[in-house]
Amino acid sequence: MDRRELLKTGGLAALACLVGPVPLFAQAPAPTPGDTALRAVFDDIFQQTLRMQPTIATGFGLDTGANADLRSKLPDNSLASRARDLQFAKASLARVQVDPQTLSPQMRIHREVVAYMLEDLAVGPERFGLASTVYPFRLSQQSGAYFEIPDFLDSQHPVNNAADAEAYLARLEAFGRSIENDNEVTRHDAGRGWLVPDFALDLTLGQLQALRRPAPGDSTLVRSLVRRTGEKSIAGEWGPRATAIVARTVYPALDRQIALVRELRPAARTSSGVGTLPQGPAVYAAALASATTSTLTPDEVHDMGLRQVAEISAELDQILRAQGLTDGNVGARLTQLNNDPAQLYPDSAEGRAELIAGLNQGVQALRARLPEAFLSPPNDPVTIRAVPVEIQDGAPNGYYSPAALDGSRPAIYYINLKNVADWPKYSLPALTYHEAEPGHHLENSIANKADAPLIRRLIWLSAYGEGWALYAEGVADELGGYSGPIERAGFLQSYLFRAARLVVDTGVHSKGWSRDQATDYMVETTGFTRARAQREIERYCVWPGQACSYKVGHNSWVKMRKRAQEILGDRFDVRQFHGILSEGPVPLTLFERRVEERAREQLAG
Repeated sequence: MDRRELLKTGGLAALACLVGPVPLFAQAPAPTPGDTALRAVFDDIFQQTLRMQPTIATGFGLDTGANADLRSKLPDNSLASRARDLQFAKASLARVQVDPQTLSPQMRIHREVVAYMLEDLAVGPERFGLASTVYPFRLSQQSGAYFEIPDFLDSQHPVNNAADAEAYLARLEAFGRSIENDNEVTRHDAGRGWLVPDFALDLTLGQLQALRRPAPGDSTLVRSLVRRTGEKSIAGEWGPRATAIVARTVYPALDRQIALVRELRPAARTSSGVGTLPQGPAVYAAALASATTSTLTPDEVHDMGLRQVAEISAELDQILRAQGLTDGNVGARLTQLNNDPAQLYPDSAEGRAELIAGLNQGVQALRARLPEAFLSPPNDPVTIRAVPVEIQDGAPNGYYSPAALDGSRPAIYYINLKNVADWPKYSLPALTYHEAEPGHHLENSIANKADAPLIRRLIWLSAYGEGWALYAEGVADELGGYSGPIERAGFLQSYLFRAARLVVDTGVHSKGWSRDQATDYMVETTGFTRARAQREIERYCVWPGQACSYKVGHNSWVKMRKRAQEILGDRFDVRQFHGILSEGPVPLTLFERRVEERAREQLAG
């Protein structure tokens, strides 16, 4: 799940009308006066965040009522906003510094998590002059208004009436300004030595040109509005008006962005990692701490990855040998399996449709088994879509977009189908369980129904969330979600892939590995196609540390389940253990503490 916001929704009163609360504690004490005061502070901080990030409000159906004006706006992504965001984070942090003894146990946890999040938000701009340590580049093949806004307008901005269509046009006009702001920030950061590698600029340029290539009236920006107003029979000159905005505002801004990338390209660095950039080693250490919510050093993460690659490869070796695959190392034998025609969908529109239909069947089949591992699991819908073709060259292989809280738009699980050969059939169940259920979709659905301040339910912490999703692939294995040893090999290959990420991410950013060196290691270790592996490595090069969050988080989930079993013995119930999801995302140190506390509370009766 890669294209995510820090805060994922908002509007406490609106949500309370939609879902019943899930208690965080078996017998939750009444709120204290300190609780009431701090909840009001949380809600105010959250509402200010919505005002600063209108796309979050729309994405979760919260651009209504007092926030109705946000439906026609985009975030302020100017260079000046960086200082504003830092000031907001520091001022908000000061507001939540209250005496924990005045709070109930639940609210102490909420305060601890929100304070952690606000402290982390300040690190990039305050220490390094960057918006973020994990996402330090405004413009790349994975980021920028050009990458984010077209898909947002098509998949999240609602078009149910003429007012929505007018708001779409207003955002389309603002899109041009957002591109210009990205140009300003990119030029400023490049002047300080912070620019993506040369190959990332090449990918960015290709995607910009793909977005710019159609005639204005044929662009996805126009066709989306025309299609949806037509489906709802909304009268108006929507096509001509949108075309005029694209021609007058959007395309000239894209032309200037294309020119900027071409201008910067000749002097672009050939090194892949941030370690060669100003303060690069310190930035990477901070990025690793942010992504993993741990104190692990790059060397410790690298060594952890090497150990786990060896362990998982040994388990895969036994499965593959039993299937008659004995030639070469594990990666080579997985490559043989990848090339088996029986494992491949046709590289056609029909093949892609068949692939997505198979994913939907897998979601439904496992959903029926969820009560074996979860108490009253939600049944919220999730839609499966291919990544938009305009951004598939740089987009992740798969990611999850949460639903609107009012039910107006379902959650979406995206899969990158640029090359169908990247997805042999045996590898797909693990991806689906990771992105949908019991992975991101189930975790998000449970957290959104919890009785907690919205700001707590909607914070995203990658080590917790990605760790859960990877752990969920193992829960699916326990529920019989993999059909035979070959699909189970696909599941273990997913674990192997995440362990290899620990090696290549630290290799690139801390040990000077090149993109090709990291890609070679990924291919040789996991058996992924070179195109798929290289796309992954290119992502890690512009998102330092993020790739490590998965396996570090997974290790914590596995360790703490074992710890809960040790404490509870015969009284251990995996459904009760998974109930911790209702407490929402937390840093791993707090997660481990809470597992111990919950187990001991259960043991005490």
